[in-house]
Amino acid sequence: MKKWFLIFSLCSFIWQPLKLQELNLAKVHIKKFDQLEPYLHFRNDTIYLINFWATWCAPCREEFPSIIRVSQKYSNKKFKIILVSLDMPNQIESHLLPFLRAKNVTSEVILLDDPDSNRWIDKVAPNWSGGLPFSLIYGRNFRESYEQSFSYNKLDSIINFKLKNP
Repeated sequence: MKKWFLIFSLCSFIWQPLKLQELNLAKVHIKKFDQLEPYLHFRNDTIYLINFWATWCAPCREEFPSIIRVSQKYSNKKFKIILVSLDMPNQIESHLLPFLRAKNVTSEVILLDDPDSNRWIDKVAPNWSGGLPFSLIYGRNFRESYEQSFSYNKLDSIINFKLKNP
């Protein structure tokens, strides 16, 4: 009986931190563009990085560690990352969630399920051609868009500057 209690206790001890970590991982919210659009126009004292990406996009996957590092570095600041995935809705379980779990993503993730990109790309940023990755960085007094991949140093310098000079 003592053996079973010891085994159960050990399993619980190991399982509990894993379960807590799993609870902190990002959840994917599926939205149409009209539901996403308010996220592009918050008016508060937070700096937002809205990153449009997809698991099938090689430059997006290369950029991803930089975004995660910046998210972690500024987690105690008025800074928020929202990851907008352009993956196919039927690939959430097979591609998107495994990718997010492997990267330990805790940022908010929205899967944009709105195939009429001609209708919404200009609403995100008039200078966006539709290429990925694409980032919108904005605050109360500024709005910048970037159709490029970021290195950690470049993204960190932009966010650091914006947090000091909102």
